[in-house]
Amino acid sequence: MAAYFLRRLLLIIPTLWAIITLNFFIVQIAPGGPVDQALANIQFGQTTGLPGSSADSAGSRASVSHLNPADNQYRGARGLDPEVIAEIKQRYGFDKPLWQRYGEMLWNYLRLDFGDSLFRSASVIGLIKESLPVSISLGLWSTLIIYLVSIPLGIRKAVRNGSAFDVWSSAFIII
Repeated sequence: MAAYFLRRLLLIIPTLWAIITLNFFIVQIAPGGPVDQALANIQFGQTTGLPGSSADSAGSRASVSHLNPADNQYRGARGLDPEVIAEIKQRYGFDKPLWQRYGEMLWNYLRLDFGDSLFRSASVIGLIKESLPVSISLGLWSTLIIYLVSIPLGIRKAVRNGSAFDVWSSAFIII
């Protein structure tokens, strides 16, 4: 039994690795990533919400140039100065090769360094610490309610096996 438990526990490692890898590649491939959002904010003049932005950041130097939209991989880059685009790509690390970004991400995750939130300009660990007490409370209360309902229901279903209550409650649980 201990070997089975240890095997199941060790299975967490490749499962987490697969989830992290899948999420990494989805972020790299999917449109609307952090670079696209930063470019859209610059085009609409909203540079204050960007992590690392300041008065002399890329947003204040954004200028319209005559670029061919097909020359750039970012949809929001149309008409922006290539230097601004390069600075944003560097800020988010998209100027590095894919393997290097992946390695840095794994190394940071191993050190529990999840970086800064792209939307709240705060440390992800800090945001987790803020919401952890409420999450734990919700989890414990929901577990308590589940046990308070399921144990008496299971006892009654076992005692009245095959009765109308058993059939009705089984159908209700399945639905």
